[in-house]
Amino acid sequence: MIGEVVEGATFVSRGRTVTETDVVLFASLTGDFNPQHTDAAWAAKSPFGERIAHGLLVVSYAVGLVPFDGSRIAAFRRLDKVVFKRPVRIGDTIRVEGRIARLRTADADHDTLSLDWSVKRDDDQTVLTAKIDLLWRR
Repeated sequence: MIGEVVEGATFVSRGRTVTETDVVLFASLTGDFNPQHTDAAWAAKSPFGERIAHGLLVVSYAVGLVPFDGSRIAAFRRLDKVVFKRPVRIGDTIRVEGRIARLRTADADHDTLSLDWSVKRDDDQTVLTAKIDLLWRR
């Protein structure tokens, strides 16, 4: 779990290896069968040289990797400034490094949390950055 909820607090999530099954299931669930993700022969000729994970799959995994106390999240309010910097290949392990950028009182029972995320591969390269806003129960 994220430790004390204060501005400037940082965290690092556990890792998650992206598998071929993940990519195939995500394509099936979303209908996104772009050949960059699902056609090995086509992807071999692409700038990446192989199939890569869908960007939104990586975002989805990041949400699941962050060590939140689920009972304290009242609402996921905003996903902002998402930047895809590098590909995530099948077999890459990703993790989220984050920081509580802002903490503000929303009402008598809730705060708004703004978080900065950097999703990194196992080679320490940043693959994605994003800003996240949550409504948080005190």
